[in-house]
Amino acid sequence: MKPPRYAPLVVLLLFVPACTPATSPDEQAATALRIAQEFVDGYYHQFPEEAFEIAYPDTPMDKLGDRSEEGIASWNAKLDDWMATLDSLDPEVLEATHASIPYAFTRDRVGAQIGTRLCRMELWKVSPTSNGWMAMLSSTFAVQPVATEEERAQALSRLRDVPAYIEREMTNLMAGMQEGYLAPKSNVDAVLAQATALTVGATEDSPFYMPATRTDDDAFRAEVKAVVSDQINTAISRYVYFLTNDYAGREAVGVGQNPDGAACYAASVRYHTSLELTPEEIHASGLREMEKIQAEMARIAEESFGTDDVPALLQRFRTDPAFTFGSEDEILAYARAAVDRAGIAVHDWFGYVPDTKLIVQPFPAYQNASGGGYYSAGAIDGSRPGTYELGTYMPATISKVGLEATAFHESYPGHHLQMSVALQGGDVHPVLRYIYVAAMAEGWGLYTELLADEIGLYSEEKDRMGMLSNQALRAARLVVDPGMHVLGWTRERAIDYMLANTAESRNAVESEVDRYLATPGQATAYMTGSLEIQRLRANAQERLGESFDIKGFHDTVLADGAVSLPMLGNAVDAWIAEQQP
Repeated sequence: MKPPRYAPLVVLLLFVPACTPATSPDEQAATALRIAQEFVDGYYHQFPEEAFEIAYPDTPMDKLGDRSEEGIASWNAKLDDWMATLDSLDPEVLEATHASIPYAFTRDRVGAQIGTRLCRMELWKVSPTSNGWMAMLSSTFAVQPVATEEERAQALSRLRDVPAYIEREMTNLMAGMQEGYLAPKSNVDAVLAQATALTVGATEDSPFYMPATRTDDDAFRAEVKAVVSDQINTAISRYVYFLTNDYAGREAVGVGQNPDGAACYAASVRYHTSLELTPEEIHASGLREMEKIQAEMARIAEESFGTDDVPALLQRFRTDPAFTFGSEDEILAYARAAVDRAGIAVHDWFGYVPDTKLIVQPFPAYQNASGGGYYSAGAIDGSRPGTYELGTYMPATISKVGLEATAFHESYPGHHLQMSVALQGGDVHPVLRYIYVAAMAEGWGLYTELLADEIGLYSEEKDRMGMLSNQALRAARLVVDPGMHVLGWTRERAIDYMLANTAESRNAVESEVDRYLATPGQATAYMTGSLEIQRLRANAQERLGESFDIKGFHDTVLADGAVSLPMLGNAVDAWIAEQQP
């Protein structure tokens, strides 16, 4: 999720090193906007396989990112030069210019990226979730353009780059082993299962074959099939062999066991939340929120289900066929009905609701067992719709309870609306449109699950229990993420805690936990951001009284994109001042 207030200039600007500080407000503003544009352009040219999620409109389509030691060093040098230039500018001078928001946001994000360097993620990223190479590359090729002969040539070039990309992953992991940076063994096992699944079955079932499914060019289809079967599958098999025979993951799951692990976790929390929070503060916040949520769940359990045993009720939600699905089609129909209902209702709660298309579809086969849901944005020109993908594997094990809340989170009033405002708002700088702070992006998604209850979108009390279970899941993240990474919790302890406090299935919880282990700190963003948005709304309502306008508040929160939480607070304060007589 990402947005800005300055008219978008989506062009590639060549990297320019730090220069002599500008002096006048106009010069400083021009410099700030130039660095903001260079940063967002530079990021998606350095890592073009990440552009699929937000549909950045100007990235190389014929190659993948360079994550080699030399490539990472080059990127780090650019970050340092950009930060030096930003540090040379005067925030007070920029405050009165149209560059103030892009400047503040770019400085925050460049600094946060610099801060996480010590994690050396490239040396130990064995990830079964969305930031792993399998998910990113599969999603990239799922939207790879193939309409023209030139686009098909680019697609083939990029497909032929996959084996080298996988080889770099293995080179990085080997270097990590030598320096003591290791992935947790549980994630290695999960990735092994995914990678093995990619090479099983017909070539046409591979996610790397997807570009061939969107064209009638028989010659292109034959070339894609040959590249996948002869080159990509061979490279994946080497990766499987490497993880099986040469790589040794760590038994202790937390990043705290890696070099500079505690500092890495602190920097990661700062990156994902935009706040300075200690593991102990995060953990305690999660426990407090869980107590509140459990109290509300107990009330509904007593009033609507005639029991005071919440864990037993949650277990019933997970296993009773009355609360689970009979087929993939039933899951998709349930989700689509919720999305359609929400898409109509949000007009009464937001002043600006762009008319953008959203499709709901299952995860690809190799990733389907991951469970949960995931949103990727549509293209700014409308050529590609927003997409909500969700797990549909083993329907009898997927509870209806919580599915509506997740659908609202990913679609309306959640991420699809959030990203549509960013993309279609018209006056947002690209750095804000295409780069984001997770606490604001995911905090909004979680806030909208509660908002959906205010709007009256939940079908039954079981679905409201699902909303509370989702809230409990995010509170549990505050507990188990620092717990596992730096406070000594085991993976099994985290799983047990989440099963005891949410309606999630064991399979879903295990996938959740493995995701947290792959991306330290990210799991803390959801509840942290949601609580801040709730706090800002309560403060605005108190200060404005009858003058408070919910549409105006929501439009203000989304106006500048997924900014840092301190920036969001400043924007809401300014809106309150404008509304007061």
